[in-house]
Amino acid sequence: MIEVRKLVKRFGRQAAVGGEDGAGVDLDARSGQVTALLGPNGAGKSTTIKVITGLIRATSGSARVGGVDVARDPVRAKAALGYVPDRPYLYPKLTGRELLRFLGRLRGVREAERKAEAWLARFDLKQVQNERIETYSHGMRQKLTFCAALLHDPPALVIDEPMVGLDPRAAILVRTLMREAAEDGRTVLLTTHQIDVAEATADRVVLMHRGRVAADGTLAELRARVDDPGARLEAIFMRLTEDAAA
Repeated sequence: MIEVRKLVKRFGRQAAVGGEDGAGVDLDARSGQVTALLGPNGAGKSTTIKVITGLIRATSGSARVGGVDVARDPVRAKAALGYVPDRPYLYPKLTGRELLRFLGRLRGVREAERKAEAWLARFDLKQVQNERIETYSHGMRQKLTFCAALLHDPPALVIDEPMVGLDPRAAILVRTLMREAAEDGRTVLLTTHQIDVAEATADRVVLMHRGRVAADGTLAELRARVDDPGARLEAIFMRLTEDAAA
């Protein structure tokens, strides 16, 4: 499980997450579920993700992965995470296979070569596995990033805008993988601007607006909140962000 408690992140005087009153953000992504973190641009989603993954430190509050505090024990917390950023940052002079071999050794992954082979095959990258990453298209780099994130069988996945640059076949595969991971008992935290992806994939939705959580619940619970049992997630999103802005 991923747990965020009373999270505040300020950049100078600007509160990116937690609100100007410093009340902070509470957020849970539970084992066996896909949790979609949605919100308009500037809502605080990416900052929250960066705190969870240990890329930046919170001003106050905490983030835990599997009960491990990310700030106090970052190595153990990160070992439990597979992270797919919205922009893949990979070593361009390595081949795809070399990158996975390097990561397998770095993380001490058992049977890393076999697992790398399986993921490269599943993402249809075997034909380019021995070519330098600098020659890959954006979509191919995104697929390789998924291979890297999944190589060590992490109990938690954090996936930021996963569909960027993916062709339709790969996008379907990613949706399938997220559901498979949840059904296998893993925690999946997804951020996306593609509300149809969240609606089709997520068990729960956390809606952020202006650095705070505006709503949190299943689709049925969010429909009840807007008093519309047939509402699509897009309509709920618009209603609740308008209400939060009022």
